[in-house]
Amino acid sequence: MARKPANASFGETAAIPIGGMAALQILRSGNIRRGDGVLIYGASGSVGTYAVQLAKCYGAHVTGVCSGRNLDLVRSLGADEVMGHTKEDFRKNGETYDVVFDTVRKIKGSGCKRSLGEKGVFISTWSPTRESNEDLIHLKELVEAGKVRPVIDRTYPLEEVMEAHRYVDKGHKRGNVVITVVGDDRA
Repeated sequence: MARKPANASFGETAAIPIGGMAALQILRSGNIRRGDGVLIYGASGSVGTYAVQLAKCYGAHVTGVCSGRNLDLVRSLGADEVMGHTKEDFRKNGETYDVVFDTVRKIKGSGCKRSLGEKGVFISTWSPTRESNEDLIHLKELVEAGKVRPVIDRTYPLEEVMEAHRYVDKGHKRGNVVITVVGDDRA
């Protein structure tokens, strides 16, 4: 548990633990260092939006891959470069990265070998993560410092939870979808 960031709404706060902790813990496994080239595949989703911001906190040069409609969003999160996944295949552009992070489980490490530098690593959300008070507090502090911000695509009232799931299942959400409890107008 951690206190709500002072500068975040309840809805934004609810969006931090899952995507934020997954991004933080999996990025740590990539041993990112200042100046590393990091490619985030799925940079506009829940884990991806946090991964872009956290990799920038580590001092990485971040390339975000997402759909064309989300290029500006990913740029606004701090990505140094962005590319649309339907227009350009990063695995064929001749660039190499120190870390390739698949946040949406759509690519395989074996298919990225030419895109990884000599000591490059492939990481993905297939990696196990665990709940951690320390990580949650760290994310709270990053949000309060303005270094990380939750991205909320849509908010649904509890009675529309099925519609929220249908929207998420389409695979085109940006950041997070939040469910509010009846009578909670603080989202």
